[in-house]
Amino acid sequence: MAIVHFPLKLTDRRMLAPSVAHLSFVRDDGLPLDYIPGQFIQIHFEYADGAPARRSYSLATQRNHALAPGEAVEIAVSYVSGGAATSLFESLPEGGQINASGPFGRFCLMPSDANKRYLLIGTGTGITPYRAMLPQLEALMQQRGTQVILLQGARTPEELLYGDEFRAFAEAHPDFRFVPCFSRELPEPGSPQAHADVRHGYVQNALAEFAPNAEDDIAYLCGNPNMVDACFEALKAAGLPIPHVRREKYVSNK
Repeated sequence: MAIVHFPLKLTDRRMLAPSVAHLSFVRDDGLPLDYIPGQFIQIHFEYADGAPARRSYSLATQRNHALAPGEAVEIAVSYVSGGAATSLFESLPEGGQINASGPFGRFCLMPSDANKRYLLIGTGTGITPYRAMLPQLEALMQQRGTQVILLQGARTPEELLYGDEFRAFAEAHPDFRFVPCFSRELPEPGSPQAHADVRHGYVQNALAEFAPNAEDDIAYLCGNPNMVDACFEALKAAGLPIPHVRREKYVSNK
């Protein structure tokens, strides 16, 4: 089956961290993007020599179930010095158009899940799918009392993507626990990020504290491949069946 391409028009750009941008688009063909939270789109462009290129980006959009034309299409993009995709996005003006396809992927919450708790673990822009899942998670907490722990790894507080949003969501939902893990630098005392659930160290080293349970838990791992592999091994050792450990590795795309 041929992949259908569609145009996206940039409507807003804001920096989430020194080298990560949150980009908002709308489909410029008047159609909505129907997707499942956790899926990704591909951006298509050409290298300087004319060779075709594409990059994959998880959707950060929090789905509006009353889909309508003009719905936002949001992604988080890491800027890499000298990268072709970085050059594309940095030079794209508001109102500028790019070519996309999708959505793709199965890194999604499953309707058949009957677990008591989700362990969501992410680093870098690998945290993006969990932002898109928040409305679904809210419904699951209300409908069947599902508990959620989000472990987010970052080097420093300024690199904690969507941290304010996750913290606000946790404050409004007692069954949602947000645990930022900083590998290099902790937040300043008294700052909004310096709350009781902050950890110092790599996110995979904090996992054991939350006692993964084979009977109750389903885990999602997204981000740095080393983190994904380390957490996968730890979760297997804790007895989680492989279908209950869902993975998506992010590599740095230029």
